[in-house]
Amino acid sequence: MKFAVIVFPGSNCDVDMYHAIKDELGEEVEYIQHTETDLSQFDAILLPGGFSYGDYLRSGAIARFANVMSAVKEAAEAGTPILGVCNGFQVLLESGLLPGAMKRNRDLKFMCRQVELQVENNQTMFTSSYEQGQVITIPIAHGEGNYECDDETLATLEANNQIVFRYHDANPNGSKANIAGIVNEQGNVLGMMPHPERAVDDLLGSADGLHLFQSILKNWRESHVVTS
Repeated sequence: MKFAVIVFPGSNCDVDMYHAIKDELGEEVEYIQHTETDLSQFDAILLPGGFSYGDYLRSGAIARFANVMSAVKEAAEAGTPILGVCNGFQVLLESGLLPGAMKRNRDLKFMCRQVELQVENNQTMFTSSYEQGQVITIPIAHGEGNYECDDETLATLEANNQIVFRYHDANPNGSKANIAGIVNEQGNVLGMMPHPERAVDDLLGSADGLHLFQSILKNWRESHVVTS
């Protein structure tokens, strides 16, 4: 399986994402610059965290216009797995690939610590290696992770089982309905504020994030099984 890690000016979690795929998952991965226009050779696309374009205007607001995002949208329509983490989630929201928006954290402070998440839907290509309702430990590092949407959008997310992760017990940023991660209706685009790529080895404090990448790989392999 071949992964692409998209690199925008200001990305700073691209190396973490690359390490998670190459060294922990053991799969092929390449850095892809924001100027690229063709992602057809990749089986999964990863949008890492950071401060794309300095977070000017709003987080992800300028990155949505990068050349590579047209290719990301084409891949999304084709069913390619796409994961946006932290700033990557913000870019997916600004690009319209996921519904809703991000606001400043409730306490208007940058937060960087471990949090507990509950797996709300383990029937996605990103979560099939988890148990339904499982509580996992994943770090956060953001100043604008307060997810917001209108009540109609929230009702749709609930009805379609698109809420994949919720903050468990404590909501660190004020995110609506404790939402930490959502998928699109097709189920192949996941955006989440916590950083699974920083939780791929027990030496880092948790290996719970590795199961997310293992789920992507498992589902890709199952979909590419050649039957006689």
